[in-house]
Amino acid sequence: MELKKDSNSVSIDMLLIVHSEKRRAAQGAHSDRQTDPGAPPQRRGGLQVIGNGIRRWQKLEGSDLHGTQLTVEVHPRDAMPQLLKKFSLAKRLQGDKNGNTRPRQPGGKDAHAYPWDRSSLKSMPLDLRQFEKLDAYASQVMVKSGLDELVSDLLQEAHSDLERVRAIWIWICHHIEYDIEAAQEKDRQAFKPTTILQTQKTNCDGYAGLFERMCRIAGVQCMTVPGYSKGFGYQPGQSFSGEFDHAWNAVYLEGRWHLVDSTWGSGLVDSATSKFTFLYNEFYFLTHPALFIEDHFPDNKNWQLLKPPQSLRQFENNMYHKSEFYNKGMLSAHPETSIIKTVNGKATVTIESCAPTLFMFMLNGKQEHGLLSLRKNGMKLDVYPPTVGTHKLQIFAKGNSEIYSSVLEYTLKCHYADIDVRLPAELHQPVGPSWFSEQMGITKPSHPEPVIYTSDGRCSISFGVEEGISVLASLHGDDGPITEETQRRYIFQLHREKHTELKVQLPHAGKFALKIFVKKRQEPGNYIFVFNYLLCCTNTKVNWPVFPESFGNWGQDNELLEPLSGVLPANRNVPFKLKLHGVAKALVKGQDTWPLTLNREGYWEGSCSTAGCQEVYVMVLENANHNFYSYILKYKVNDTQ
Repeated sequence: MELKKDSNSVSIDMLLIVHSEKRRAAQGAHSDRQTDPGAPPQRRGGLQVIGNGIRRWQKLEGSDLHGTQLTVEVHPRDAMPQLLKKFSLAKRLQGDKNGNTRPRQPGGKDAHAYPWDRSSLKSMPLDLRQFEKLDAYASQVMVKSGLDELVSDLLQEAHSDLERVRAIWIWICHHIEYDIEAAQEKDRQAFKPTTILQTQKTNCDGYAGLFERMCRIAGVQCMTVPGYSKGFGYQPGQSFSGEFDHAWNAVYLEGRWHLVDSTWGSGLVDSATSKFTFLYNEFYFLTHPALFIEDHFPDNKNWQLLKPPQSLRQFENNMYHKSEFYNKGMLSAHPETSIIKTVNGKATVTIESCAPTLFMFMLNGKQEHGLLSLRKNGMKLDVYPPTVGTHKLQIFAKGNSEIYSSVLEYTLKCHYADIDVRLPAELHQPVGPSWFSEQMGITKPSHPEPVIYTSDGRCSISFGVEEGISVLASLHGDDGPITEETQRRYIFQLHREKHTELKVQLPHAGKFALKIFVKKRQEPGNYIFVFNYLLCCTNTKVNWPVFPESFGNWGQDNELLEPLSGVLPANRNVPFKLKLHGVAKALVKGQDTWPLTLNREGYWEGSCSTAGCQEVYVMVLENANHNFYSYILKYKVNDTQ
């Protein structure tokens, strides 16, 4: 077929679309059906030129098509038919029999199993790396005066419905700020898309409305879903009633509905200052419905997209895992309720994670009154509230980042406080050896459990130490004479090749924190805290003195067998036995000097009288050609005897 216009020939394809609308009776009666504004306009004849395409409408007469309107679209061979575009869009929007494009309601095929099956944080398979280029582009698109222009720019790099939704999501999350004042005043003007583009601020209704409008312009089915939320100001265990406090969206992708919340994806409101901060949160993009229900309860249970759906009472009582709980790789936590009652003054919380993770906790804003031990895939926390009443317990996780984030919050109800379980204030977390201490160079501990009980106030702890690692230990208690100067004197370290032993003597009965630090010898900087033990002794007769004071020349591989007490009895002959490496001579100096001799087993032995002196020193000569002796150990003499 050929059509001439202004003497220029245009080769054409024909797209014939037969409308099933028959004309009414010959009397010319009008249809009583209302015309949907979204339906394509009807034409009865004539010629229209649009760009480089030509459309012709004409009445067709004939026995087969009599009374039927036929639309012919004329366009160049390399152009996309305009009506084909419209009809493909209409197919995506799933028009009804009247030509309306109302999104279909969620059904059985949209539902996901509850509880969460741990398969994915998302409701569809996603590789976020595929969005890197698109995310970078969409986040940099400048705000426009109109939505059509903005969406057109955003979709330049989007080639599927999923990518269209992603581009819109990224733009909103990086450009629209949560307007706290408008949310409190319920300013309806702040919800209008035109106002949002001008101010770049809105509340949750505005976020959801803007997202829906932009998706519809992009040709993607989208719905705004109102409901209750566990957001800013939420208190564990609270009830929900009255008007809904939040709104989010559902989008239709790949034959199924999915959930998004661009309000919570964009940032956070600081609870102290009530100010909004942009902080992108990937969690709320196509979130798995079994996770989304933890903090979103829709007005219509069908929009839970769950089988079985949850009741409002279940929503109120279920444990609230913050988005960071899953972002940091957590899988589950017990108890599964937000309010915990202590049993005999103790509450226990356990978390399972998909990989080794560092944790910390705060009880009423302080890192006290708890024992947190790390596990290969999670942690265990025993909390002992110091008083009866209600307490706030927060748990933080580090994950792959350098920042600890709040992942869980419990309300503790304590009806009995065990005053006998008072823990040292210096007991930091974690308690006990773990994968982390092994990662830091401490292996095969003699005491794998975090708590060590001793009946006589003494204990010996040993572990392997990787080559090049130095270990430092200190003892801390809340009562008694331990000071910063003496907190290391109740510990004596013995090093044998790649093995370290800590001999500990407690100054009195009670509970003590034994802190372990490490440092790479060749690297500058301070020692790093790794973990601590809790040492417990109920024997009130315990009263051990400090160990002898050691100096810098006390070698890493030296070994002291006796005397271990740093306080020697007066007017006594005291035997000495040490293993010293790399020395030519050794002696003990009190009021007089007594040499030590090297025996066949490699120990330096001898004795010293404490008569007439207040201090006793062990000294060594490292080079036989020199006459300079170095101090390595110092003892005090008990002058009360």
